Amino acid sequence: MFSDAFEIHDDRFRSLILPNVHVEKLWTGGRWLEGPAYFAAGRYLLFSDIPNDRLMRWDETDNSVSVFESPCGFQNGHTIDREGRLIACEHGSRRVSRVEHDGSITVLASHYLGKRLNSPNDVVVKSDGSVWFTDPTYGIDSDYEGQRSPSEIGSSNVYRVDPADGLLSIVADDLVKPNGLAFNQNESTIYIVDSGATHSIDGPRHIREFDVAPDGKTLGNGQVLATCDQGIYDGMRLDEKGNIWVGTADGVHCLSSGGELLGKIRIPETTANVVFGGAKRNRLFICATQSLYAIFLQTRPMARPATT
Repeated sequence: MFSDAFEIHDDRFRSLILPNVHVEKLWTGGRWLEGPAYFAAGRYLLFSDIPNDRLMRWDETDNSVSVFESPCGFQNGHTIDREGRLIACEHGSRRVSRVEHDGSITVLASHYLGKRLNSPNDVVVKSDGSVWFTDPTYGIDSDYEGQRSPSEIGSSNVYRVDPADGLLSIVADDLVKPNGLAFNQNESTIYIVDSGATHSIDGPRHIREFDVAPDGKTLGNGQVLATCDQGIYDGMRLDEKGNIWVGTADGVHCLSSGGELLGKIRIPETTANVVFGGAKRNRLFICATQSLYAIFLQTRPMARPATT
């Protein structure tokens, strides 16, 4: 029997979940959790508690949670690059940064054409080493998740940092509030959440899919893949079959690569971000409002393509 935590909408979902597993609450005590990143070598998870301006660390060996960094620039989304370095989106400093192996910080992006970024939100690294990130205004809309400030750029865009020269370019400028993003397995498609419904009742609450040009530097043909039926979509990760696991108001939705709703993991708090981790990479870690959750699944994260 499958747990009541699962809501099955398509029989394909049954092959992705396990019987007799439970949603585990690993920790609570935050204000708005985001940006989980799992470090397999250390068996720990880092995640953001944005309003409290701290980066938290959950230890898989003893289930302890501690403050990893505070203040941390109101960090939001994270990813780990091919060299095992943490890349962070900082609301407070309005930049994307990288923690080097010696602990020093490299700023990857902070300005576009001389104007400060809004508040970088989520980030991914392509196999060519380029860094792609979204830049809505959530961190400058109030003093709760950053510092209230007007947008210098005047729009919310998706950017690419070139690995060769560090130049910043806009790859998508037609989203209202670009949010979570992820490449498919062969990097021919990028999925980008538009959560503009946070600012307008009729605003977008969907995932768009864009074709990645053969040069790997530009996007085209942006189409709506799926529209959220509960709240808005937020952060997402893909599994080994190309399914999309994405946070939203009633938990985690699992979508096929064609945008069909396969099933849901019910979480009692609004869910922001997810990431696969654990010893066999079959454990989904879930950042949801005040708490960190986890559940074991019958799938693993999408394999990274070879470095190009």
